[in-house]
Amino acid sequence: MNAQERPPSVVVGVDDTPAAHAALVWATEIAARRGEQLRIVHGLGMPMVMGTFSHSKTERYKAGDQVREAGQRLLRESAEYARGAHPDLDVATVLAPEDAPAVLLNEAERHDVIVVGSRSLGAIRAIILGSVGTRTASHAPCPVIVVPEAGDDRHHGRIVVGVDGSDSSRRALRFALRHALLTGSSVVVVNSWEVPLPQDAESLAADAQSLHEEVFDRQSEEIVAGVLAEVIDEETEDLDLSAVRMQVDPVEALLSAGKDADLIVVGSRGRGGVRGLIMGSTSQGVLHHARIPVAVLPPHADESD
Repeated sequence: MNAQERPPSVVVGVDDTPAAHAALVWATEIAARRGEQLRIVHGLGMPMVMGTFSHSKTERYKAGDQVREAGQRLLRESAEYARGAHPDLDVATVLAPEDAPAVLLNEAERHDVIVVGSRSLGAIRAIILGSVGTRTASHAPCPVIVVPEAGDDRHHGRIVVGVDGSDSSRRALRFALRHALLTGSSVVVVNSWEVPLPQDAESLAADAQSLHEEVFDRQSEEIVAGVLAEVIDEETEDLDLSAVRMQVDPVEALLSAGKDADLIVVGSRGRGGVRGLIMGSTSQGVLHHARIPVAVLPPHADESD
């Protein structure tokens, strides 16, 4: 099927690591809930593999055959797992010669979702800084969900999303609301701020400091109310929504609010695509420390379009 003709999909990268299996399990469930195709991909990284065999052509071809057979077996076993968990699920498999990050990004379309294990592809960094390079990594067209290797398997029914009034946080909120509809979850909207202090903080009078904090608190309240007013619609207005506003670093705020959540959702304002995963300090901090899945909404990954 031509990539332009295929249905919206949940695209998951697999290899033989526990992190990849965790991603497969998560992707299978969300594909079933979304009623979309599960597209399981595996990259052979053939140029790298073939380069390690510098002997005869026969040896190189034999090595290539072994790698392909292992990849085909991995995809077959992954597809069997997915169909066993959800017999009616539409499952497709893709085996490609490129390395895994390149396959993921090449396969993904605008209305897809990419799911990846946090270690299966080189601790996320491979997506951004590996052999794929900036050429493809900066143009991921859809949300990217990072699943930790050893996460909490319990369902808490809570999704945490960070908002700051930016377009990227609106994308994140839209994604969080849709995911909440699919999973029957509540949504916790988080906004945080840090009050900038003068160089001589000790000279700042207590009443002036209190007034300063009140200004930021009021701005935070207005930001949350404004974003919710713009994003909430008839379909999502009955969801269980709550807001948390904190005077702390945004990474700390999201991690704190997400302790008993199933998913943390953040927007990225990187220079384009998935590059924001690493370039954005908040996204990077949450990905580095979170022990639950994290969804990052790169620029232009707005499902409402």
